[in-house]
Amino acid sequence: MKAIVFDNELKLDKNYPKPVPQKGEALIRVTLGGICNTDYEITKGYMGYVGILGHEFVGVVEEVNGEDKSLVGKRVVAEISYGCDDPSCEWCAKKNYRHCPNRHTLGIWEKDGCFAEYMTMPTNVLFEVPDNVLDEQAVFVEPLAAACEITEQLHIEPTAKVLVLGDGKLGLTTALTLQAQNFDVLLVGKHQNKLDIAKEQGVKTQLLNTFTPQKIYDVVVEATGTASGFETSMALTKPRGVLVLKSTVASGKELNLAPIVIDEITVLGSRCGQFAPALRLLKNNRINFKPFITKTYSIDDALEAFEANKSKESIKILIKM
Repeated sequence: MKAIVFDNELKLDKNYPKPVPQKGEALIRVTLGGICNTDYEITKGYMGYVGILGHEFVGVVEEVNGEDKSLVGKRVVAEISYGCDDPSCEWCAKKNYRHCPNRHTLGIWEKDGCFAEYMTMPTNVLFEVPDNVLDEQAVFVEPLAAACEITEQLHIEPTAKVLVLGDGKLGLTTALTLQAQNFDVLLVGKHQNKLDIAKEQGVKTQLLNTFTPQKIYDVVVEATGTASGFETSMALTKPRGVLVLKSTVASGKELNLAPIVIDEITVLGSRCGQFAPALRLLKNNRINFKPFITKTYSIDDALEAFEANKSKESIKILIKM
Protein backbone atom coordinates (compact mmCIF):
# COMPACT_ATOMS: atom_id res chain seq x y z
CA MET A 1 0.00 0.00 0.00
CA LYS A 2 0.99 3.66 -0.24
CA ALA A 3 2.07 5.34 3.00
CA ILE A 4 3.70 8.60 4.09
CA VAL A 5 6.64 7.51 6.21
CA PHE A 6 9.14 9.43 8.31
CA ASP A 7 12.50 7.78 8.96
CA ASN A 8 15.01 10.63 9.28
CA GLU A 9 13.38 11.98 6.12
CA LEU A 10 9.84 12.24 4.84
CA LYS A 11 8.98 9.97 1.93
CA LEU A 12 6.10 8.35 0.08
CA ASP A 13 6.53 4.58 0.25
CA LYS A 14 4.43 2.86 -2.42
CA ASN A 15 5.19 -0.65 -1.16
CA TYR A 16 4.62 -0.37 2.58
CA PRO A 17 3.21 -3.60 4.09
CA LYS A 18 -0.57 -3.51 4.49
CA PRO A 19 -1.37 -3.90 8.21
CA VAL A 20 -3.15 -6.95 9.59
CA PRO A 21 -5.64 -6.31 12.41
CA GLN A 22 -4.84 -8.05 15.68
CA LYS A 23 -7.46 -9.39 18.09
CA GLY A 24 -9.87 -6.58 18.96
CA GLU A 25 -8.69 -4.38 16.09
CA ALA A 26 -10.32 -3.11 12.92
CA LEU A 27 -8.78 -2.73 9.48
CA ILE A 28 -9.72 0.73 8.20
CA ARG A 29 -9.53 2.03 4.64
CA VAL A 30 -8.53 5.65 5.13
CA THR A 31 -10.39 8.14 2.96
CA LEU A 32 -9.14 11.51 4.21
CA GLY A 33 -6.45 12.78 6.57
CA GLY A 34 -5.44 16.17 7.94
CA ILE A 35 -1.92 17.46 8.51
CA CYS A 36 -1.39 18.72 12.06
CA ASN A 37 1.47 20.86 13.35
CA THR A 38 2.49 17.84 15.44
CA ASP A 39 3.18 15.95 12.20
CA TYR A 40 5.48 18.76 11.12
CA GLU A 41 7.24 18.77 14.51
CA ILE A 42 7.86 15.02 14.18
CA THR A 43 9.71 15.65 10.92
CA LYS A 44 12.02 17.90 12.96
CA GLY A 45 12.68 15.16 15.55
CA TYR A 46 9.81 15.51 18.03
CA MET A 47 9.24 12.32 20.07
CA GLY A 48 11.93 10.50 18.07
CA TYR A 49 9.13 8.87 16.10
CA VAL A 50 9.77 6.65 13.07
CA GLY A 51 6.91 5.26 10.99
CA ILE A 52 3.74 6.33 9.18
CA LEU A 53 2.69 9.86 10.13
CA GLY A 54 -0.79 11.24 10.80
CA HIS A 55 -3.48 11.07 13.48
CA GLU A 56 -6.41 13.08 12.07
CA PHE A 57 -8.52 10.96 9.72
CA VAL A 58 -11.83 9.51 8.65
CA GLY A 59 -12.14 6.09 7.06
CA VAL A 60 -14.28 2.99 6.48
CA VAL A 61 -13.98 -0.23 8.46
CA GLU A 62 -13.35 -3.15 6.11
CA GLU A 63 -12.61 -5.91 8.61
CA VAL A 64 -12.77 -6.60 12.35
CA ASN A 65 -10.72 -9.25 14.12
CA GLY A 66 -13.24 -10.17 16.81
CA GLU A 67 -16.80 -11.29 17.39
CA ASP A 68 -18.50 -7.90 17.06
CA LYS A 69 -18.65 -7.06 13.35
CA SER A 70 -21.13 -4.17 13.74
CA LEU A 71 -18.59 -1.57 12.60
CA VAL A 72 -17.83 -3.27 9.28
CA GLY A 73 -18.80 -0.93 6.45
CA LYS A 74 -19.18 2.05 8.79
CA ARG A 75 -17.37 5.38 8.50
CA VAL A 76 -15.29 5.96 11.62
CA VAL A 77 -12.86 8.24 13.40
CA ALA A 78 -10.57 7.17 16.23
CA GLU A 79 -9.27 8.65 19.44
CA ILE A 80 -5.54 8.83 18.88
CA SER A 81 -4.36 6.94 21.97
CA TYR A 82 -5.13 3.48 23.29
CA GLY A 83 -3.86 1.95 26.49
CA CYS A 84 -2.53 -1.31 27.85
CA ASP A 85 -5.97 -2.43 29.15
CA ASP A 86 -4.26 -4.03 32.14
CA PRO A 87 -6.92 -4.44 34.89
CA SER A 88 -4.55 -2.74 37.33
CA CYS A 89 -4.15 0.37 35.14
CA GLU A 90 -6.20 3.20 36.69
CA TRP A 91 -6.15 5.23 33.47
CA CYS A 92 -7.46 2.43 31.25
CA ALA A 93 -10.15 1.66 33.83
CA LYS A 94 -11.37 5.24 33.33
CA LYS A 95 -10.98 4.96 29.53
CA ASN A 96 -8.54 7.86 29.80
CA TYR A 97 -6.04 6.12 27.56
CA ARG A 98 -3.98 9.22 26.80
CA HIS A 99 -2.44 9.06 30.27
CA CYS A 100 -1.77 5.32 30.32
CA PRO A 101 2.01 4.94 30.89
CA ASN A 102 2.08 2.15 28.29
CA ARG A 103 -0.11 3.84 25.69
CA HIS A 104 0.28 3.82 21.93
CA THR A 105 -0.48 7.06 20.10
CA LEU A 106 -1.45 7.07 16.44
CA GLY A 107 1.34 8.41 14.25
CA ILE A 108 3.19 9.83 17.28
CA TRP A 109 4.31 7.05 19.59
CA GLU A 110 4.71 3.32 18.87
CA LYS A 111 1.81 3.14 16.44
CA ASP A 112 1.78 3.65 12.66
CA GLY A 113 -0.40 6.60 11.72
CA CYS A 114 -3.23 7.30 9.31
CA PHE A 115 -1.41 8.76 6.28
CA ALA A 116 -1.73 5.50 4.39
CA GLU A 117 -4.31 3.66 2.36
CA TYR A 118 -4.98 1.31 5.30
CA MET A 119 -4.50 1.40 9.06
CA THR A 120 -5.57 -0.54 12.15
CA MET A 121 -6.92 0.61 15.50
CA PRO A 122 -8.60 -1.13 18.46
CA THR A 123 -12.38 -1.07 18.08
CA ASN A 124 -12.82 0.38 21.58
CA VAL A 125 -11.44 3.75 20.43
CA LEU A 126 -13.47 3.92 17.20
CA PHE A 127 -16.52 6.16 16.79
CA GLU A 128 -19.07 5.93 14.02
CA VAL A 129 -19.51 9.14 12.03
CA PRO A 130 -23.14 10.37 11.75
CA ASP A 131 -24.59 10.10 8.24
CA ASN A 132 -25.08 13.86 7.89
CA VAL A 133 -21.41 14.67 8.68
CA LEU A 134 -19.24 14.90 5.56
CA ASP A 135 -15.70 13.50 5.51
CA GLU A 136 -14.40 17.08 5.24
CA GLN A 137 -16.01 17.80 8.62
CA ALA A 138 -15.27 14.45 10.28
CA VAL A 139 -11.54 14.79 9.65
CA PHE A 140 -11.55 17.67 12.18
CA VAL A 141 -12.96 15.59 15.07
CA GLU A 142 -9.59 15.13 16.82
CA PRO A 143 -8.73 18.85 17.16
CA LEU A 144 -12.39 19.61 17.91
CA ALA A 145 -12.34 17.05 20.73
CA ALA A 146 -9.20 18.72 22.10
CA ALA A 147 -11.09 22.02 22.22
CA CYS A 148 -14.07 20.35 23.93
CA GLU A 149 -11.68 19.07 26.59
CA ILE A 150 -11.50 22.54 28.14
CA THR A 151 -15.07 22.39 29.41
CA GLU A 152 -14.61 18.80 30.55
CA GLN A 153 -11.75 19.94 32.78
CA LEU A 154 -13.09 23.35 33.79
CA HIS A 155 -16.50 24.66 34.79
CA ILE A 156 -16.88 28.03 33.10
CA GLU A 157 -19.54 30.29 34.60
CA PRO A 158 -22.19 31.48 32.09
CA THR A 159 -21.25 35.10 32.85
CA ALA A 160 -17.49 34.55 32.43
CA LYS A 161 -15.47 36.63 29.98
CA VAL A 162 -13.36 34.23 27.89
CA LEU A 163 -10.45 35.22 25.67
CA VAL A 164 -8.66 32.96 23.19
CA LEU A 165 -5.20 34.18 22.20
CA GLY A 166 -3.92 32.92 18.84
CA ASP A 167 -5.70 32.50 15.49
CA GLY A 168 -4.02 29.37 14.17
CA LYS A 169 -5.91 26.09 13.69
CA LEU A 170 -5.92 25.46 17.44
CA GLY A 171 -7.07 28.93 18.43
CA LEU A 172 -9.77 29.08 15.76
CA THR A 173 -11.13 25.66 16.71
CA THR A 174 -11.12 26.52 20.40
CA ALA A 175 -12.92 29.83 19.90
CA LEU A 176 -15.57 28.26 17.66
CA THR A 177 -16.08 25.41 20.14
CA LEU A 178 -16.56 27.72 23.12
CA GLN A 179 -18.88 29.88 21.01
CA ALA A 180 -20.91 26.78 20.09
CA GLN A 181 -21.20 26.06 23.83
CA ASN A 182 -22.71 29.55 24.32
CA PHE A 183 -19.84 31.26 26.13
CA ASP A 184 -18.90 34.92 25.75
CA VAL A 185 -15.71 34.53 23.67
CA LEU A 186 -13.25 37.00 22.18
CA LEU A 187 -10.62 35.72 19.74
CA VAL A 188 -7.46 37.81 19.37
CA GLY A 189 -4.94 37.11 16.62
CA LYS A 190 -2.59 38.56 14.03
CA HIS A 191 -4.29 37.52 10.77
CA GLN A 192 -7.51 39.18 9.59
CA ASN A 193 -8.32 36.41 7.10
CA LYS A 194 -8.21 33.83 9.88
CA LEU A 195 -10.16 35.97 12.32
CA ASP A 196 -12.84 36.40 9.65
CA ILE A 197 -13.46 32.64 9.65
CA ALA A 198 -14.45 32.82 13.31
CA LYS A 199 -16.28 36.12 12.92
CA GLU A 200 -18.51 34.71 10.19
CA GLN A 201 -19.64 32.05 12.67
CA GLY A 202 -20.52 34.52 15.41
CA VAL A 203 -17.27 34.83 17.37
CA LYS A 204 -16.14 38.30 18.47
CA THR A 205 -12.65 38.98 17.10
CA GLN A 206 -9.93 41.59 17.27
CA LEU A 207 -6.52 42.07 15.69
CA LEU A 208 -3.68 41.97 18.19
CA ASN A 209 -2.24 45.28 17.02
CA THR A 210 -5.51 47.06 17.85
CA PHE A 211 -6.18 45.16 21.07
CA THR A 212 -5.84 46.97 24.40
CA PRO A 213 -4.57 44.49 27.02
CA GLN A 214 -6.64 44.51 30.19
CA LYS A 215 -6.57 42.14 33.14
CA ILE A 216 -10.31 41.48 32.97
CA TYR A 217 -10.76 37.96 31.61
CA ASP A 218 -12.01 35.12 33.78
CA VAL A 219 -10.60 32.50 31.41
CA VAL A 220 -7.74 33.00 28.97
CA VAL A 221 -6.87 30.22 26.52
CA GLU A 222 -3.27 30.40 25.28
CA ALA A 223 -3.09 28.98 21.75
CA THR A 224 -0.19 30.90 20.22
CA GLY A 225 2.51 28.26 20.70
CA THR A 226 5.01 30.90 21.85
CA ALA A 227 6.62 31.86 25.15
CA SER A 228 5.58 35.47 24.59
CA GLY A 229 1.99 34.27 24.21
CA PHE A 230 2.20 32.69 27.66
CA GLU A 231 3.42 35.97 29.16
CA THR A 232 0.68 37.95 27.39
CA SER A 233 -1.94 35.49 28.60
CA MET A 234 -0.82 35.94 32.20
CA ALA A 235 -1.19 39.70 31.79
CA LEU A 236 -4.79 39.28 30.58
CA THR A 237 -6.02 36.85 33.25
CA LYS A 238 -7.83 38.56 36.11
CA PRO A 239 -6.95 37.73 39.74
CA ARG A 240 -8.17 34.23 40.60
CA GLY A 241 -8.87 33.61 36.93
CA VAL A 242 -7.84 30.55 34.93
CA LEU A 243 -5.13 30.40 32.28
CA VAL A 244 -5.64 27.40 29.98
CA LEU A 245 -2.59 26.19 28.06
CA LYS A 246 -3.58 24.52 24.78
CA SER A 247 -0.24 24.84 23.00
CA THR A 248 3.00 23.24 24.10
CA VAL A 249 5.65 25.91 24.52
CA ALA A 250 9.18 24.50 24.34
CA SER A 251 11.40 27.51 24.90
CA GLY A 252 14.57 28.32 26.76
CA LYS A 253 13.32 31.84 27.43
CA GLU A 254 13.12 32.83 31.06
CA LEU A 255 9.57 33.46 32.25
CA ASN A 256 8.49 35.65 35.13
CA LEU A 257 5.92 33.50 36.91
CA ALA A 258 5.39 35.91 39.79
CA PRO A 259 1.98 37.10 38.43
CA ILE A 260 0.62 33.57 38.85
CA VAL A 261 1.33 33.75 42.59
CA ILE A 262 0.46 37.42 43.09
CA ASP A 263 -2.86 37.17 41.24
CA GLU A 264 -3.59 33.61 42.39
CA ILE A 265 -4.05 32.46 38.80
CA THR A 266 -4.88 28.82 38.15
CA VAL A 267 -2.89 27.36 35.25
CA LEU A 268 -4.59 24.44 33.51
CA GLY A 269 -2.89 22.21 30.96
CA SER A 270 -5.34 20.85 28.40
CA ARG A 271 -4.56 18.31 25.69
CA CYS A 272 -6.68 15.66 23.94
CA GLY A 273 -10.40 15.16 24.43
CA GLN A 274 -13.30 12.76 24.05
CA PHE A 275 -14.77 12.27 20.59
CA ALA A 276 -18.45 11.83 21.47
CA PRO A 277 -19.19 15.50 22.30
CA ALA A 278 -17.19 16.64 19.27
CA LEU A 279 -19.23 14.42 16.97
CA ARG A 280 -22.45 15.77 18.49
CA LEU A 281 -21.38 19.33 17.66
CA LEU A 282 -20.75 18.29 14.05
CA LYS A 283 -23.99 16.30 13.81
CA ASN A 284 -25.92 19.37 14.98
CA ASN A 285 -24.10 21.66 12.51
CA ARG A 286 -22.74 23.87 15.29
CA ILE A 287 -19.34 24.43 13.63
CA ASN A 288 -18.42 24.69 9.95
CA PHE A 289 -14.84 23.64 9.19
CA LYS A 290 -15.06 24.10 5.43
CA PRO A 291 -13.38 27.56 5.56
CA PHE A 292 -10.38 25.98 7.31
CA ILE A 293 -9.50 23.86 4.27
CA THR A 294 -6.77 25.55 2.26
CA LYS A 295 -6.25 22.69 -0.21
CA THR A 296 -6.69 18.93 -0.58
CA TYR A 297 -3.86 16.86 -2.06
CA SER A 298 -3.74 13.24 -3.20
CA ILE A 299 -1.46 10.85 -1.32
CA ASP A 300 0.77 10.82 -4.42
CA ASP A 301 1.43 14.53 -3.80
CA ALA A 302 1.97 14.14 -0.06
CA LEU A 303 5.42 15.73 0.00
CA GLU A 304 4.01 18.78 -1.74
CA ALA A 305 1.20 18.83 0.82
CA PHE A 306 3.70 18.94 3.69
CA GLU A 307 5.51 21.84 2.03
CA ALA A 308 2.21 23.70 1.63
CA ASN A 309 1.47 23.12 5.31
CA LYS A 310 4.55 25.18 6.24
CA SER A 311 3.07 28.32 4.67
CA LYS A 312 1.65 30.84 7.13
CA GLU A 313 -1.16 31.37 4.63
CA SER A 314 -2.30 27.76 5.01
CA ILE A 315 -4.82 26.85 7.66
CA LYS A 316 -5.57 23.19 7.02
CA ILE A 317 -4.06 20.91 4.40
CA LEU A 318 -5.88 17.64 3.75
CA ILE A 319 -4.63 14.46 2.06
CA LYS A 320 -7.03 12.23 0.15
CA MET A 321 -6.01 8.59 0.25
